[in-house]
Amino acid sequence: MFLKKPLMKRRTFLRGTLAGVSTVAVGLPALDAMLDENGKALGQDTIPDRFGLWFFGNGVKPDRWIPGTEGAGWTPSAELAPLEGVRDWVSVVTGCEIKTATHPHHSGMTGVLTGSRYHQLGTTRDTIVTTFAGPSVDMIAAAHFEGSTPFRSLELGITRFRGTDEGTTFQHLSHNGPNNVNPSEYSPNRLFMRLFGMPLDSDVDLARRSVLDAVMGQVRGLQGRVGSRDRARLEQHFESVRTLEQRLAAGVSACMEPANPGDFPDVEGREQIEQQNRAMSDLLVTALACDLTRSFSVLFSPAGSGVVVWPVGARNSLHQICHDEPNPQPTVHAAVVFTMEQLAYFLERMRDTVEGDGTLLDHSSILITSELADGWNHSNREFPLLVAGRGNGRLRGGVHYRSRSNESTSHAVLTALRGAGLPLESFGTEAGQVTSSIGALEG
Repeated sequence: MFLKKPLMKRRTFLRGTLAGVSTVAVGLPALDAMLDENGKALGQDTIPDRFGLWFFGNGVKPDRWIPGTEGAGWTPSAELAPLEGVRDWVSVVTGCEIKTATHPHHSGMTGVLTGSRYHQLGTTRDTIVTTFAGPSVDMIAAAHFEGSTPFRSLELGITRFRGTDEGTTFQHLSHNGPNNVNPSEYSPNRLFMRLFGMPLDSDVDLARRSVLDAVMGQVRGLQGRVGSRDRARLEQHFESVRTLEQRLAAGVSACMEPANPGDFPDVEGREQIEQQNRAMSDLLVTALACDLTRSFSVLFSPAGSGVVVWPVGARNSLHQICHDEPNPQPTVHAAVVFTMEQLAYFLERMRDTVEGDGTLLDHSSILITSELADGWNHSNREFPLLVAGRGNGRLRGGVHYRSRSNESTSHAVLTALRGAGLPLESFGTEAGQVTSSIGALEG
């Protein structure tokens, strides 16, 4: 069978200079010109696998989290209702627990993300100080994909750390090992400049310059070489980049001095959570579409998070409300719903980004979890676990799997890793080690 020869490689960049100061590179999405007649990429330039970790602190309310039905086409619960639009791409795992230890926050955080017990460094007040004993799950994926993209991994943060002095376990998500962290980037401006090749110390004013202007001649030439579908896709892609530029530039000019850029500062002491989440989500989707990275983590809120979820009426930190609010804890519940709304925005952007014969969400495997089942009693049972995406056909999506034997959370983690194409025989150590994934979730 004759296959057409692609006009360009899967990862192609348009390059230019901005204001004569710095070199910029603008990546391209997957185009028909890069693919064969079936929408698949040729040779070694395959449509890539991606692995992601999306984390939120303080758990959920299990009685309002667990779907009412099992199997395919699960019925959204009150707290998972925001994910209705991407339900066919999201599988829910319930009935699992952490097997490695039972210390509040610490055991859940390290147990789910490494499959191992925390590494204790000492004590403080009435609790302990810990770090991760091994690499977090996103770094396991990053090692697998290493060398295939310009960025080994991307670590993004949405709400800031407002916790206590209990070690890196509380403050950071991505770990290479004990006390060796990959700090999350909280500035959309800095992330944008990093992704598009502009030096962080450049004096180019982003409010008046555009990376697209630097490559516009190449854009016009490329549009003349490809078909109508590719032209439409390029226009959509570059419009997304332009929109990001305008949003971030507006943040620079309106919120702070140009010499100290950053986005969405607190307004009257309140974090601009939704704006931050949208900007970071848009940037991450663009980076994935351009194949700038294949491994990422999003720290929506840290373990034991002190974020004040003011959009739902909270006046105190979420961590404290989990302890103090009488059951049925309506504010905690509303905060979980709000968090899932922010996750839904990201997943919907992934779903709506066409790539080859599918979408970014079709070609990704994303683990979504917390460090507790219920922040009120610090439970590590009925752990909240979601596996989003279809892993290039390895994952079914849209399934509620409920364990009847209190299985380890490591089974869900191994499922997500294998869904991203990692040929792993096991995940975790000692009590947290498993060798089997969850077959019901796999394609």
